[in-house]
Amino acid sequence: MRYELMLPHQIRKAIAENWPVVLPLGVLEYHGEHMAVGMDTLAVVKILELFKTEAEIVILPPFYYGAASYVVAAPEGSGSVQVGGNVLAPFAEELFYSLLRIGFRNIHAIIHHQTENFAAGMPTDLAFKAAGRQAIFRFLEKERGEGWWGSAAMADYYAEHAEGSNFFNWVQVHPLMPASMHSQYPFDHAGIGETSLMLALCPEAVDADHFADNTGWYTASALEASAELGRQGVAMILDHLRATLLR
Repeated sequence: MRYELMLPHQIRKAIAENWPVVLPLGVLEYHGEHMAVGMDTLAVVKILELFKTEAEIVILPPFYYGAASYVVAAPEGSGSVQVGGNVLAPFAEELFYSLLRIGFRNIHAIIHHQTENFAAGMPTDLAFKAAGRQAIFRFLEKERGEGWWGSAAMADYYAEHAEGSNFFNWVQVHPLMPASMHSQYPFDHAGIGETSLMLALCPEAVDADHFADNTGWYTASALEASAELGRQGVAMILDHLRATLLR
C-alpha cells in the first residue's frame, strides 16, 4: 500500500499488525546513453510494486536524491545529481524519527546503488544506517528518559538482542541485491545486469537505439541484456525481500 494514499485508519491497522514500512532509496545517476538516470531507484520501486501484491507492506514515496557521486561521469549534460552523505544524514534522521513517532516499528530502506560492498558501506547507505540508529536512540530517550537502558525494565536486553527482537531492528537498511546473489546474477553499472532488470521491470527506461552511443567500458555488456535474464534477477530479489521483510 502506498503511504501517500493511506487513510488514518489504514495507518493504525498497519501499526497494529506491524507491517513492514519500506523506503525505496536511491540516486539519479548517469547510466550510459541507453538507460534512464533513475535506474537505481526505479529498480527498487518496481520490485516493491510487485512485492506488495503478495504481502501487506507500506511503501513510502521514493527518495531519489542520494549521493550519486561523479565517479561515472561529470554532471554536465549527463544528469547525475550529487547530494553528500553529510546532508543526507540529518534528513534521514528526521524521517525515521517521524516514522517512529507515528508508531511504526518495522521500518526498512532498500537501496540499489554502490552496494557491492554493502557490509563496509558507501555514502548513501551509511548516512541512512547511522540516521536510523540516531533516530532510535533519540526516540527512546524521549519516551523513556535518560538512563532508560540501565533501568530494571531492561534486564532482559541481551536475551532479546540475541533473539533479534530488540528495538535496534526498528529501522534497517538493506541492499536490493544481497551479496549471495552476486554469483548468480550480473552485478554491474549500466551493463547486462542492470539493463536486463530495467527491460523486465521498466522497459520504458531503456532505449536500444542508443546502445551504439555508449563509450564507457561499463556499458559494453549492455548489448547482451534481455528481459528474460532480468526476470531471473527479479525472482531472486523477490526471494530476498521475502526473507528480509517477512521474517
